[in-house]
Amino acid sequence: MKKLKQIKSVGVYCASSFGVNPSFVRGAQELGTLLGERGITLVYGGARVGLMGAVADAVLARGGQVIGVIPESMIQHEVAHTGLQDLRIVASMHERKAVMAELSDAFVALPGGYGTMDETFEILTWAQLGLHNKPCVLCNLDGYYDLLLRYLDSMVTGGLVRPAHRALAMAAPDPVAAITALEDAVATLGSGETKWDELAT
Repeated sequence: MKKLKQIKSVGVYCASSFGVNPSFVRGAQELGTLLGERGITLVYGGARVGLMGAVADAVLARGGQVIGVIPESMIQHEVAHTGLQDLRIVASMHERKAVMAELSDAFVALPGGYGTMDETFEILTWAQLGLHNKPCVLCNLDGYYDLLLRYLDSMVTGGLVRPAHRALAMAAPDPVAAITALEDAVATLGSGETKWDELAT
């Protein structure tokens, strides 16, 4: 399996709404600003609304590169972002997830609902199966993912998930820590360590 040397693109999963907690919007904007300033391409769902739009607009405001991937059937529902340099219209949700996975070197999950959970857990499952070795971090803004993280721990204590596979779902309290976690994971991947490669066994 090919080793990652550095992060050039990050796939971000998040809500197409803003939610009720202002820290979610601030966190999305902060993440976008960080990606734009560091020259890291944002790969996301292509909408201009909600947290999706907030993170994309923040990247664009810093002169960064954004790739949006949106199913044709969702263009009206999610309101496709018309200010992107690269908006890719695909045939289905399945294709959207596959294209985003291919284009991304790593992944961040901001707060979101069913769609965000679907995307995040699919990419974690693919890592568990050894289909990729790209790190994924849950950006736990204002403790949004606390209950989910405890639930994941219960899968381990229940004997249904191995500790090494549980470690695939990293968590960070804010965007700065999230990017640092991704960079540290990529450094591990590139150093010849087997922490991630062993997950295919």
